[in-house]
This record gives sequence, C-alpha cells and structure tokens, in this order.
Amino acid sequence: MMAPGRRSSTFSRLLRHGFTDPSAAERLMESAELAPIRNDPVLLDALGATADPDLALLGLVRLVEAQDGHPAQRELLDTLIAAKPLRDRLLGVLGASAALGDHLARHPLDWQALVMYEPQDLHPGTAEFERGLAEASDPVTLRVAYRRCLLSIAARDVCGTTDVAETAAELADLATATLRAALAIAQAAAPEDAAMCRLAVIAMGKCGGHELNYVSDVDVIFVGETVDGADEGKALRAATRLASHLMRICSETTVEGSIWPVDANLRPEGRNGPLVRTLSSHLAYYQRWAKTWEFQALLKARPVAGDVELGETYVATLAPLVWQAAERENFVPDVQKMRRRVVENIPVAEIERELKLGPGGLRDVEFAVQLLQLVHGRADTSLRSGTTLDALKALAAGGYVGRVDAVLLEDAYRFLRSMEHRIQLFRLRRTHLVPEEDADLRRIGRSLGLRTDPITELNREWKRHASVVRRLHEKLFYRPLLDAVAQLAPGESRLSTNAARERLVALGYADPAAALRHLEALASGVSRKAAIQRTLLPVLLGWFADSADPDAGLFNFRKVSDALGKTPWYLRLLRDEGAAAENLARVLSAGRLAPDLLMRAPEAVALLGDGDGGGLEPRSRAHLEQEILAAVGRASGGEAAVTAARGVRRRELFRTAAIDIVNSYGTDETPANADQGALVDLVGGAVSDLTAATLAGTLRAVVRDGWGDTLPTRFAIIGMGRFGGHELGYGSDADVLFVHEPREGADEQEASRAANTVVSEMRRLLQVSSADPPLLIDADLRPEGKSGPLVRTLKSYEAYYRRWSLVWEAHALLRAEVVSGDEELGRRFIELVDPLRYPAEGLGEDAVREIRRLKARMESERMPRGADPTLHTKLGRGGLSDVEWTVQLLQLRHGWEEPGLRTTRTREALAAACAAELISGEDASTLDEAWVLATRVRNAVMLVRGRAGDTFPSDGRELAAVGRYLGYGPGHVGDMLDDYRRTTRRARAVVEELFYGAAER
Repeated sequence: MMAPGRRSSTFSRLLRHGFTDPSAAERLMESAELAPIRNDPVLLDALGATADPDLALLGLVRLVEAQDGHPAQRELLDTLIAAKPLRDRLLGVLGASAALGDHLARHPLDWQALVMYEPQDLHPGTAEFERGLAEASDPVTLRVAYRRCLLSIAARDVCGTTDVAETAAELADLATATLRAALAIAQAAAPEDAAMCRLAVIAMGKCGGHELNYVSDVDVIFVGETVDGADEGKALRAATRLASHLMRICSETTVEGSIWPVDANLRPEGRNGPLVRTLSSHLAYYQRWAKTWEFQALLKARPVAGDVELGETYVATLAPLVWQAAERENFVPDVQKMRRRVVENIPVAEIERELKLGPGGLRDVEFAVQLLQLVHGRADTSLRSGTTLDALKALAAGGYVGRVDAVLLEDAYRFLRSMEHRIQLFRLRRTHLVPEEDADLRRIGRSLGLRTDPITELNREWKRHASVVRRLHEKLFYRPLLDAVAQLAPGESRLSTNAARERLVALGYADPAAALRHLEALASGVSRKAAIQRTLLPVLLGWFADSADPDAGLFNFRKVSDALGKTPWYLRLLRDEGAAAENLARVLSAGRLAPDLLMRAPEAVALLGDGDGGGLEPRSRAHLEQEILAAVGRASGGEAAVTAARGVRRRELFRTAAIDIVNSYGTDETPANADQGALVDLVGGAVSDLTAATLAGTLRAVVRDGWGDTLPTRFAIIGMGRFGGHELGYGSDADVLFVHEPREGADEQEASRAANTVVSEMRRLLQVSSADPPLLIDADLRPEGKSGPLVRTLKSYEAYYRRWSLVWEAHALLRAEVVSGDEELGRRFIELVDPLRYPAEGLGEDAVREIRRLKARMESERMPRGADPTLHTKLGRGGLSDVEWTVQLLQLRHGWEEPGLRTTRTREALAAACAAELISGEDASTLDEAWVLATRVRNAVMLVRGRAGDTFPSDGRELAAVGRYLGYGPGHVGDMLDDYRRTTRRARAVVEELFYGAAER
C-alpha cells in the first residue's frame, strides 16, 4: 500500500511524458480496456509524443470501448503496439483532434483506414479520394466517407508525412472528389434534369487555388449550357436545381454533421444574381459590369466537377480578361482599399488574435502575391498560378520579388497556415482566431514541434512571422510603384513619346518639353539602369506632381541618376525599397536646399532607404562629434581636416532636411506629422548639434596644425542666440563668444595671440569656397560688440561684466551655453554670467524700461523697407522677436526664483513660465503656436529657395512650395497667409499685455 502523500510511479511517469492531468490519465491507464498493453512502454512513449497526451489517451480508451467485442479490441491493441506507422498516425490524430476522436468513437472500424502505409497511400490525389467516396449514395454516407478520408489526411499531416502545402492540396483534392460525388448524387436523384443540361462546377478561392483549409467554405461558380438544342430557359432551371441540390448535400447538417458550406456568392452579381449562367452570360457580365475584386477572384478559378469541356472552356474564355484587369482605372487603389476594409471590419477585441485577416496575417501574403501576379502576369505567363506558394516562387524566379524576401514570406506563410490547420483540426470548426486558453495554445505549440515551452515558443514564433509578413506586405503590396505599372496603358508604361507628353501636361509640368527631354534621357536604352527607371518613372512623375515644382523634381532626379545610375546599390535601393523611391521624390521636388546638398555628394541618397525612417533620424551630438574628430584625425593638414568636417556637416544637413521634408509632406503609408512643434525641435536640435560638432572638429584641426596637441591657452566656445538655444535653422549663422585662459607658466601675450589666431583660422577655414556650405561664425554679441576684441580671457570677461555690462548684454547672455572646447573653462564662464542673466530679486524697473525701449527701437529701425510687418517672421507682428523677448523678459525678472526658467531654450522657458503661473496656459499656447509657425516658415523658405529669408517668397511657385511644406494643398496659399496673420495677431496681443503692459508679472 502506498504511503499517504506519496505519488505513484505511474503518476510521475505520466508527468514526465507531458500529461497535464496525470490523476485522470492514471485512472484511464488502469481501465480494463487497456489492460493488455498498459505496462508496455511503447504506449506511454507514443502518447507522450502527441500534441495532447491527455486527449490522445481519452480518445484511445473511447475507441477501444467502441469496438464490437473482445476480439476486435484485441486486434486494435495488438496492431497498435506492433505497427509503429499506425501507432503514430492514430495517436497523433487523437491527440490533435477531438472531432476526429468523436468520429472514430462513432465509427470504430475506421481506424483501419490508417493501417495502410503503401507508397501510393502517402500522397493521394483526386482519383484516390474519389475511390474512397465511391460507395457513398446519400448525404449521410458521403459525410462518413468524407471524414474517413479526412482522417487519413490529418494523420499524414500530424505525423509530418506531408508538409502544409501538400496537406492543403490534399484537402482541395478531397473537396474536388466530394463535389463530384455530391453532383453525382444530385444527378441520380433528378436524371431528367441531368439529361437536359450541361453543368460545370468551377472552384474558386482556396479550393480553386489548391490550398484548402481543414474547415472552410468551398467557393464555387456554376456554368450551365443546353444539351442537343433544348430550351435554354429550361436547361438553366434544371442546372439550377442540380446546383442547389449539390450545395445542400454538402452544407446541410445531418446525423453525421455537415461537410462544409458551398458558397456561390463569388458569381456575377453575387447572391442577387442567378445561381447558374451560360458561358456567354458570364462573359458579357465580366466584359461590362465586373468590379476589380471579381477579376482578382477569378485568378484562382479551376474546373473541378461536372462537364469537363465546359469548365475548361469557361476558364480559357475568361483568362484574358483576368490578365487585362490590371489595366483598369484605379485597379491598384481598389485592391488596396478592399484589403483595408477587411482589416477595418475585424472587431477590435479580435484583431490581435486574427490569424487570417489581421495585420501580418495570411490575407496579407495572399493579397500581395495576387496583386503582383495581376500586374506583372500580363506579360509574364509564368506567374499565372492560382496557388499562393507556387506564384510566390515564380515571382522570385522572375525577379519581381527579391529572393530573400520570397524565402522569408514563404516561411512565414507556411508557419501561419500550419497554425491555422492545427486550430481548425481540433474541433473541425471554421475559425481563424488564435485561442486564448493555455491548454489550446499548448496543444498547438506541441503539434508544431515546440516542446520545451510550447506556449511561450508558439507566441514568439507567431509574432515573429506576423511581423515579417507585415513588413514585407507593406513593401510588396502597398509600394506605389505597382500603381504606376497597373494604371498606365501598356504603351505608356514604356513611356512612348505621345503618352509621356500627355501625362506630363496632365500632371501640370510647367515645361513639358524640357521634362520630356529628361524622360527620354532617363528611359532610353536597353541597360539595366534604363529598365529599372522605366519602371520607376511613372510613379515618380506622380509623386513629383504632388509637389509644388514637378519640373525641378524630375530634373533633380536626372542629375542624381546621372551621378549614381551605374552604382548597383542605388538601383537596388529604388527597386526594392518603396519608401526610398518616394522619399527621394519628395526631397528632390520640395525645393533647392536638399537637392543642392545631395548633388554635392549623391551617395547620401542611401540615407533614404530605410523604410521605417530610421535612416533619416538625426544622430546624437556625441556620435557626430566622434565621427568628425575621427575624420579630422585622419586628415593631413588643417585645411584638409576642416574640409572633411564640412563634408560630414553637409551630409548631416541633408539627413535633417530630408526627414523634415518627409515628415512634413507625409508619404503614401505615413501621414504628415501633425506635431509642428516636434518638427521644429527636431530641426533646431539637429542643426545645433551638428554646428557644435563641426566647431569642435575645426578647433581640433586648427590647434593640431599650429601647436600640436596643446594650445598655450585653454580655449572654450560659448554658443549664443539660436545656437545656444538649440534653435538653429538651416541658414543660421553660429552666434558665439570665445573665451580663453593662459595655461600655467604660459606667456599671456603669446596665449592671447594663439587664441586670436585660432579664431581667425577657424573663421577662414569654415568659409573657404568649396562644394560644402559655409558655416559663418558671428561674434557680434561679445562685450562692446564689433568694437571689442574677438577673444577675451575669463578674467577680462569678469572685469568687463563687473564694471561695464549693459542690460542688452545680460539679455543676450540668457542664451549662453558651452558648445565646444575646454569644458571646465566653459563651466566657469557660465558660473560667471549666471548672476547677470538671472539677477537676484529680478530686474529693476529702469532695466525693464530699457529692454522695452530697445525692443521698440529694433521694430522701427530694423524692419526692412517695404516689408509687410504682418508677414515678417523675425521682426514682424507676433513673430519670433516678439515671442522671444517676451519670454526672455520673464526669465530676467523671475529666473532667480524659478529654476525652470534657467534654460536657453524658448519653448522650455515658456512652458516653465506657465508651470510657475507667470503666464496663463492659453497665452502660453498662443505664443508657442506663433513661435513654432514662424520658425517653420523660416525653415521652409530656406528649404525652398536655398537661401535664408524672413518673409514669405513673392514667386508664386516658391510660395506654393512653402505652403505644401506647411500642409496646405494646391490652391490654398491664401489660406496659409490668412492663418499666419491670424496666429501672429493673437500672439501680438499677448505680447502687448505681457511685454509692454504695466502689470507686474
């Protein structure tokens, strides 16, 4: 007798073999039915190898119980132990499918269908399944025979004898045999109808594609014709009766359940159209009325039952229409919208579990492959397969899909289909939802060979493959390159002269003749470069036309192509990365600055290739400084070193301009960034970091060239103005102060000469004429302005600020921040000026009046003659100066008591003032909106014109380009100007109150 609390050895062995309820399993093992084999280790090992050992054991006991008498039980058990093929098949099915376990319990002799293991039994086709269904004479016996055949398919599947594609093909062949058997039953029941008509059954969907699931609607279309001159109306009615009876035989529920629903809704006019049509009626409908999705559905049409000749004629007649479907207007957008609608209609609670229709699901693969087939299959007949995996292989072989992408997509599709099969096999129910219960997930995972931690491994693999599908689906299905290939007439896709001219005129090119010359230069010839560009140009023309200057976009593309067209990676980039081609189109047509930067080093186009935008993300200051210092270190001589630093700056300015343009314009896949403030911060931070890194590299180069490793004086650069505030624009100068401190034992005059030489050489080298944009250093904010020395010692600054400092200098120092050079010296400079910019107890009234006087004087004296003060971004009403001086006055008055105000950044200081209740939330929002908008306009002007400006352009096309950058479509330039005036007018009202008002704040 076993001691209390001790587990039996059987219990422990059951646990080790994967049983989750060993107590129940132990009772089943002790049942009388299993007495002859319960101690045979082969049994436990075999059960442990199944997807669900508990379910397999229960199913086995039920099957033994159902045998008719002891001899039959003994035969089953003896065969089970002796024959490994049977053991693996039978227990494998019982452990994976409760529904087939129920079938075996009801039909206990059907286990014998799994005994045969002959070569022809391993891969049966339609003929073998027809023999398996041959004795069925009514719907009930047909269901029993169908399940018996299904049992053999499932056994081969769970044992790995067939892979997922072979299993799907066998299921389609079984469906074909079943439809034929059902039609035979219907014809036997109504021989007069059968004699009166010819009826062909056309399989569609997964059955037609030879890739059926375990449980799925079988989509069909019926075609009928008369026999021997019979009345067409009577023949069609007879064919309709036969078709309806066939559908009922398969679909209706009997004592043996149903087989599967037969769905004829893909027929012309859907459920509102006649169930059976003649071939001529089908043809007329598809020629005149069919919608895009109906041609896509016909891609998988396959005759499976009834009149073979009629079925083959139907497919041959409609095939030309299928392969012309991609020439229909709006074909690709229609297909894409249909895909999006499918996703949108999935309940929110189910979308994360939806294996078929959800993002990264099976439908993504199928739609992508079908779209590529329909577009490219017009000219390439090798792509015309109804089977997804076969079509994918053909697409890869033809170069329409990258080979690596095709392999990844196939692997993902096979895994997802295997999951779908295992989910449906359990209850033989039509579902595509991944279950939530751990027991279900464990069974599915184990059935797929994931045995260590089935649930965790299954979820990980599922998410990984879905992610792969999602990424590749976006790349293949949505890439707008296909839109051009599909929309244009065959001649136009080859860019014939007339078609190209018409297209250019329709797209609004200002100089179609020049544009046509560019197109001819790009698309002529038989080179690989010309072939790829012929494919790309139609869609590029559309993207260029979406900009304000299509002509410039096309001309710039020609220049880039001339520079890089023979470079293999460039051609691959544009062919394979939909995002790269669109990003390039946006950048080339958005204005002059980005193309000018790109033309100086065309290889920077590679930055556009990362589909998720990661290649365009600005790099950190530390990263930039590391690269520039390394480039400087490799160069020989100061001029070469600074040239290298300026080359990095040029490339990074292009990177920043490109992501700014892409985020502002948006793409076909990603809408424009609605957070204008985030775009301003991105540009300001990126350009400021880049300027600081460039100065650091230039300083290193100059010092090394003149003094070796060590300058006789410590040297620091202090950023001022927008530079210190991390708010530089594309065309901003670098406002700085230079401070030095002689090293211990160094001669002060020598140290001063060295410091001045460094400054002079830095300014010279950064302005040397070259292909790279110059970086102007402006030191006019130094003590005494232009009259004062360029460089001072820290002691000199201290003496000056103690005795002579003016209010405007304290005001300017609010933006002071160390940007390069000796960090410790820079820190001490900041400690020196902090009491000046954040004076204890704040500014006195005299100082406040002086600041207001300076601001009013600047407004009246510095505004350019003839400029519209309502549209001047810097000095105009509610512009940058208004907002910044208002915020800075708050900093000068309250920075001593509010730590949050001690920042060089305008928006941060404004937010801190609001948090400290020095300004209302509404007023802060008004000022922030105006400052962001004015900054965006300045950035837009620089991007569009290629030179800095503080006002909106007067040229109509340039003004439209600024509007496009700001999110205004064609014809809405007036709205842009009205919105700017309205925003800045509100900001000026706040400035009048806070800056000029008498109220203390």
